[in-house]
Amino acid sequence: MKPTFLGLLLIIVGLLAPGCGGAGNSGKTLTVADIGWTENTAIAHLTKVLLEERLGYEEVTVKTSDLDSVYDGVAEGDLDAFQDVWLPNQRDLLASVRDDVEQLGFSYEGETEQGIAVPAYMDATSLDQLNDSKADLILGIEPGSVVMGKVYDEVMPAYGLRQELVEAHTDGMLAEVEDRYRNREEFAFVAWSPHWMNQRYDLRYLEDPKDAFGELNNPASITTIVNKDLPQDDPVATAFMDALILDEEQIGDLESTINEAGDPHEGARRWAEENSEVWQPWVEAAQDAQQEKS
Repeated sequence: MKPTFLGLLLIIVGLLAPGCGGAGNSGKTLTVADIGWTENTAIAHLTKVLLEERLGYEEVTVKTSDLDSVYDGVAEGDLDAFQDVWLPNQRDLLASVRDDVEQLGFSYEGETEQGIAVPAYMDATSLDQLNDSKADLILGIEPGSVVMGKVYDEVMPAYGLRQELVEAHTDGMLAEVEDRYRNREEFAFVAWSPHWMNQRYDLRYLEDPKDAFGELNNPASITTIVNKDLPQDDPVATAFMDALILDEEQIGDLESTINEAGDPHEGARRWAEENSEVWQPWVEAAQDAQQEKS
């Protein structure tokens, strides 16, 4: 029996419908890491939204991990990808699994910055002036991070800083920054860019005249690693993550949208709906990989 004109029309519409281009990926799954750093959470959930809703993946799991174990997780295949590799910060961690992972392209387009910052309403402009302030705390992040080790082992001794270094999860640190900033208290905190904190707060990165941070004073690159078998096993996801790149304004806007939504998955979906011109090339790269595989 020949299909009717209406039947042919419905078939064509179905083929052209948004999100149907990834039908060949039905049943596929992927697991990406989230160590709780704001940019990592944002990129991981954006990956989930686009792979599921635009490329037809059955499920992309965002799995909470920590920096100490995430590299082994990717190397051993428990995780397919980690999209927040800061180099040179995590160089030693990457070297420890070099034979079992593959490094993809950069996921951030721009120059990073990291160090100790203070609110701009404070007078201090340099680390050697911090003891002259009323700040008695340096609010920090997770103890396993490279920057925290550098602050404790190198920066504080170099300047004889009297402040207490407080370890906390990033979300907890940022909540404390919010409260103290709102009350115009004097304090210092570990800061980095890209991050929405640089748009929300008027802050100042303190100069490091003794170069105690060493190579961390130089701009870092942010890239992605995947399990060594993923390019062969899943060239579509690999091509997508290899093409994914955001600039400072884009990632800041993504993070802010997530904050406003109060949920990383919902925030990533809202951002994706409003910024198709940003992610369309990533999806097209994945679709090209799908065609080559076929």
